[in-house]
Amino acid sequence: MMQETILILDFGSQYTQLIARRVRELNVYCEIHPFSKFPQPDKNIKGVILSGSPFSVRDENAPFPDLTHIRPELPLLGVCYGAQFLAQSSGGMVAPSEIREYGRANLSFIDPASDLLQGITPGTQVWMSHADTILNIPENFTVIASTPDVIFAGYKISGEPTYGIQFHPEVYHTTEGLTLLKNFVVDICGCHQSWTPESFVESTVASLVETLGDDKVVLGLSGGVDSSVAAMLLNRAIGKNLYCIFVDNGLLRKNEFQKVLDRYQQLDLNVTGVDARDLFLDALRGVIDPEQKRKIIGKTFIDVFDTEAHKIRDIKWLAQGTIYPDVIESHSVKGPSATIKSHHNVGGLPAHMKLKIVEPLNSLFKDEVRKVGRTLGLDAEFIGRHPFPGPGLAVRILSDIDREKVRLLQEVDDIFISGLRTHNLYHEVWQAFAVLLPVQTVGVMGDERTYENVVALRAVTSTDGMTADWAHLPYEFLARVSNDIINKVKGVNRVVYDISSKPPATIEWE
Repeated sequence: MMQETILILDFGSQYTQLIARRVRELNVYCEIHPFSKFPQPDKNIKGVILSGSPFSVRDENAPFPDLTHIRPELPLLGVCYGAQFLAQSSGGMVAPSEIREYGRANLSFIDPASDLLQGITPGTQVWMSHADTILNIPENFTVIASTPDVIFAGYKISGEPTYGIQFHPEVYHTTEGLTLLKNFVVDICGCHQSWTPESFVESTVASLVETLGDDKVVLGLSGGVDSSVAAMLLNRAIGKNLYCIFVDNGLLRKNEFQKVLDRYQQLDLNVTGVDARDLFLDALRGVIDPEQKRKIIGKTFIDVFDTEAHKIRDIKWLAQGTIYPDVIESHSVKGPSATIKSHHNVGGLPAHMKLKIVEPLNSLFKDEVRKVGRTLGLDAEFIGRHPFPGPGLAVRILSDIDREKVRLLQEVDDIFISGLRTHNLYHEVWQAFAVLLPVQTVGVMGDERTYENVVALRAVTSTDGMTADWAHLPYEFLARVSNDIINKVKGVNRVVYDISSKPPATIEWE
């Protein structure tokens, strides 16, 4: 490890990634590792955070890692399950809560001498989320925080820099949670807050130069922020040894292919455009299942790359714009958190394709990618582009796919996105798009009865895509867009607006 690092040991909590986000907001680098795979000791590891978990410490198969190589050498903070694990494994007692310990609570006691709680206001709001509670603690534990219902809301182990808290400092509802985390990672662990977009660019480019040397790399460009920033990093590291391929899979937005290809060439990237529309759409014919769509698109994408790579001599690497949420939502690469969906960029390559993978952004969240893009000098339009899924419109057509459905959705999407730009709403939302539903409804146009398609509009606000709220767009705007879509797109007679948040819904429908 090249920089000061906080390690987060993941016990399977869906909040684990949020802990990482908060630590990085403090310009401190952190990594998430499975609780069972603590890396070799390293002088750059400055502290460790134990995450929450869906398990109870009383479960027979609960995670019980050996922390003897951490305690008391490194500062350690146990959060929720992590705190209960430290208490239970040290001789304390954890049992099911007799009262509800979910949601908002307030700290009725704060130890003013606690270095973990410096600057925390008495009565401050915290967020509880646990079914068990600590009933008693060993003699060498000292209570540093309580709520009216939870005596052992926070503690310190005497003689070592080890702390436990039964609330979640990483969530928005713990109003001074970032102060607590800063106390831990900066004051207790001694991190210098030196991990910035500029330092990321510098270290990543240096690492790419060392790893890739004079090797040639092929990169698939999508037109989005992630692959664009990955291309700029690689271009800075290896120049013309980067061969960019921009594939038209027939599932892009209206006129997207030529527009984006022109912009990439203006960025002085070594890029080739490939028209593979027929190949993808033919492969998807009759397929409805979204996971099957992703697999087909992923395989076809790799086949196209295999063909293109053979046109270039001595290609050694395939670069991808994979970012951290892609990894998290695809499989438990760095921990046991639940799988939500697969991602066509995160499945590896078939054995016959003798290319190694390089993913310069796979440890960054989306907002961090944008900050890196600004540092690299990408223009505001690129940086501000909404996320667009790798499978494109395939996962926004909730049925089998054909050219007419793609055309119809492209037209609807274009009206929606253009409307957002015209009314200065585009940058007010994180992501916006249209979905073609597998539903037809009765309508009336003029004196005629119609039986046509329903489209759903989706717009959300978010910071990193891990959680999202539906965007409260003005009713007047939605009315105008709905009217434009129905009047201008033949085949649509009803428009609905999605008001679901993530969780429990996901941002995309499939």
